[in-house]
This record gives sequence, structure tokens and C-alpha cells, in this order.
Amino acid sequence: MPLRCAITADLSLLRSRLHAFALSSGFSGERANDLIIAINEAAANILEHGTGAGVLTARRDAHGIWVEIVEPGGTLTADHLPPSDPPASAVRGFGLWIIRRLCDVVTVDHPDGHPRLRVHMSDTT
Repeated sequence: MPLRCAITADLSLLRSRLHAFALSSGFSGERANDLIIAINEAAANILEHGTGAGVLTARRDAHGIWVEIVEPGGTLTADHLPPSDPPASAVRGFGLWIIRRLCDVVTVDHPDGHPRLRVHMSDTT
């Protein structure tokens, strides 16, 4: 059964619900923690740089977990995804870089005109 929840300032609740979903989907240990870190970064970006609200949907497939985050009114585009490591002098802007490093697939598209970040994490490293 998919997980669907609002992104609010209560990131602890979001992490807790996603962690429970990951465990019930067969993830454990480091892989579950990596998923939580990546999605926390995405949600924190919405709160700090975006509209402050969004919706997370997570689904299990045969190979792992897909998480989609839609931010109505947001401005995220595929151009925001870093093509490589940030410069050594960077002090900010690591959220999307972390997401790309931890997840197997990361895409941004705009169904219905709203930015959607989609990530997939396989259940094996």
C-alpha cells in the first residue's frame, strides 16, 4: 500500500512515516537511512526555498522504492539538479547533490504544471 503524506514543518513526522514505510517494504539499516536522508533534504528544500508545502507519495516496486514529491507552485526544474560535485568552496546547495548521491534515479518533471521530484532507491546497494 502506498504512503501519502503532506510535507509540513514537522519533518520528524515525515521521517518517521517514511522510515516505517521503508521497513515494511523490506529496507533496513543503511539503505533505509539513506532514503530518509535523501527525502528529508528534498522536504527541507521545499520548506526553505519553495512554497513551504508539498505532498510525498512512496510506492514499493519489484526493485525498491519510488518516492515522488510534488510542490504546487514550486519552481524546481531539472536544471537545478547538479551535474557533478559542487565546487570545494561551496557552503550551501548540497541538498540536491546529496539526493543524487544517495538515490539510484533522480528526475524532475512537471505534470499538471507542478514540479515533481521523483527518486528511486533499490533495495540492494
